[in-house]
Amino acid sequence: MRTAFDFSPLYRSSIGFDRVFDLLENASRTSSVDNWPPYDIARTGEDSYCITMAVAGFAQDNLSVMHEPNMLVVSGERTAEDNGDYLHRGIAGRPFERRFELADHVKVTGANLVNGLLTIDLKRKLPEEMKPRRIDITSGKAASRIEAKAAKVAADDQAA
Repeated sequence: MRTAFDFSPLYRSSIGFDRVFDLLENASRTSSVDNWPPYDIARTGEDSYCITMAVAGFAQDNLSVMHEPNMLVVSGERTAEDNGDYLHRGIAGRPFERRFELADHVKVTGANLVNGLLTIDLKRKLPEEMKPRRIDITSGKAASRIEAKAAKVAADDQAA
């Protein structure tokens, strides 16, 4: 059962959240779930994450990790090696492409392939201007805004 949500009321009252609404709409449209190759997503720190994908049978040359704006694309394609007459072929070697939506300011810091597990490390790095900062509060007598505005108008009248 699929439920369609109408985000139009949110579009009218919010600005700059278009990407979030697009993500929600795309998630509701996904009809078939492709769960190959299997993967884990782990949070390894406050601002760091790790994706581990089981890519047995794929060599480093057969894999590609691309970091696009707000998107991580992992793909793999094995070269056809038919070395025998198989009675059973249970190790999947089909090509794949897995896409991960990344939040703003999430960067790929490294990728490693060991024992058939591809590990991709991610880190969120907020720019300095986006980090919370402390505002110093000064002490002393401050004129109210109305008094300050009246004083400015009077000074402008005298100057003219």
